Amino acid sequence: MLSRLGRVASPTLSTLRPRQPITSTSMSSYSRLVRFLPRSSSTPLIGEPVNAEQDVGLASYAGETIEVDVFSGSSILNPGEKTGKKEVVERLLSPLAQNEVGTIRCIGLNYVNHAKEVNMALPEVPTVFYKPATSLADPFPAPTVIPKAVVKDNAADYESELALVIGKEAKNVSEEEALDYLLGFTVANDVSSRAAQFAQSQWNYSKSFDGACPVGPAFVHKSQVKNIDELLIRGTLNGRTVQESKMDDLIFSVSKIISFLSQGTTLPAGTLIITGTPAGVGWSAQPRTLLKHGDEFRVYLSHGVGTLINKIEEEK
Repeated sequence: MLSRLGRVASPTLSTLRPRQPITSTSMSSYSRLVRFLPRSSSTPLIGEPVNAEQDVGLASYAGETIEVDVFSGSSILNPGEKTGKKEVVERLLSPLAQNEVGTIRCIGLNYVNHAKEVNMALPEVPTVFYKPATSLADPFPAPTVIPKAVVKDNAADYESELALVIGKEAKNVSEEEALDYLLGFTVANDVSSRAAQFAQSQWNYSKSFDGACPVGPAFVHKSQVKNIDELLIRGTLNGRTVQESKMDDLIFSVSKIISFLSQGTTLPAGTLIITGTPAGVGWSAQPRTLLKHGDEFRVYLSHGVGTLINKIEEEK
């Protein structure tokens, strides 16, 4: 999240948080899940891709077959067990539905190198803003729409972001126990209107438009990630890499973020937390590289999450 706080001397590394190993011994009946519409019906299903190596986002975009082992549940929060039935994906959906995520929690200015590129000091506490559930959107082929109210500003920007899913109700949890409440990971694009963002002191309006938080294509259980620092995120605009980072560049760790957000506030199961964007946002580029009609933005996350593809459209 690009910030507009006062510019100061370049940040130092002295406040960096420790490494982020996941030491939980919790087991899971799956490695990763997708929520999808099958070719056989219009009812959303939950399941695990049969091909563990398949990037389901790229496969969907290319029109390739994605075969899924169907689970008995209707949500990644309670997927049930494998039914023994297989289905082929007609359309990928966001791993969580709008009625499951509630208010999406968002962290701003959370990568060291992003702070450097905008000449900002490292924040001492996480900067928090919110997106409504109506901003949640599906992966390709769902379009990412720039609202007609802000098209004239030519200020639509991308933000590749690691997304966390809370698996059980959390309140007042410590950093030491925070990962016990984490279910797993997916990836998001925090689509932003910079002109609207910098016209006011609060960021919610500029980031809360319908569909401004596409998420997916897959959800990976935390047991598949031994160290969060090793997760790799990459953003590409029209085939050109513009953002790339591992999570060892985070200012506030995943544990810190979950703990901080839970103080005095209940995080229900299904809470979606997006954790900030690495260096390379379009607004800071020279020359500026902003989203326009016909563009294609992709966010890749390692460890099986795959590639979230957004086709940009301008609302007429």
